[in-house]
Order: sequence, then structure tokens, then C-alpha cells
Amino acid sequence: DVQLQASGGGLVQAGGSLRLSCAASRFSFDDYAIGWFRQAPGKDREGVSCISGSDGSTYYADSVKGRFTISSDNVKNTVYLQMNSLKPEDTAVYFCAAKMRDCGQRVLSWGQGTQVTVSS
Repeated sequence: DVQLQASGGGLVQAGGSLRLSCAASRFSFDDYAIGWFRQAPGKDREGVSCISGSDGSTYYADSVKGRFTISSDNVKNTVYLQMNSLKPEDTAVYFCAAKMRDCGQRVLSWGQGTQVTVSS
């Protein structure tokens, strides 16, 4: 089974940056897409970004385009989410998840969430 661990969350001021990491184990990275999701209090979980293991294609939610960048390090089996120009509305618990090959596929496994808090 694929196992995921998210880390890198924290408390930052608006306009600051954070880099989240999602470390994966017990899988072949090329077989999976890794997505980032977030859930704020009182809101549904939403997709933020995704990178496909099959062709490297990426996806970004409109709300984060131009500010967030997803990347992967296949040697370390880690996917990163670089978050710049953070806004208070980015405050949420962020989760990484594995999907089979492509970003449009169903989620196979969820990692533990990491809290991101952006203050005004």
C-alpha cells in the first residue's frame, strides 16, 4: 500500500511563503498522481494542485494559480507544494493524496493533514 506523510505547515503572515512536503513510500512514483487538498473550517475539502506520475502534467485550482507551484523529486519520492504570496483565505488543513496514474482518477490513499495558518 502507498503511504503518505505530509509536513511543512506552520504559521505565517500574509504575503509569506511555506513549502509543504509529501513523502511517499511503498510505491512506484511513476504509477501515481499526487494531489494536494485543503479543508478550511466550515468548508468542503477542495483540490488545490496535482502532479501526474504518468506524464508530469500539473493542475492548479484557480484560487492558487500564479502563487503555488507543485514539483516532485523522484529520488526522494517526495512531492512539494511551494506556496508564495499566502493569503488568510489559504488557512486550512492541507492533505496530500495518491491517485492511480492521473490527476483525474479517484483517491487511493490520504496522508495526515498539516495545518497552514496565515495571519493578517
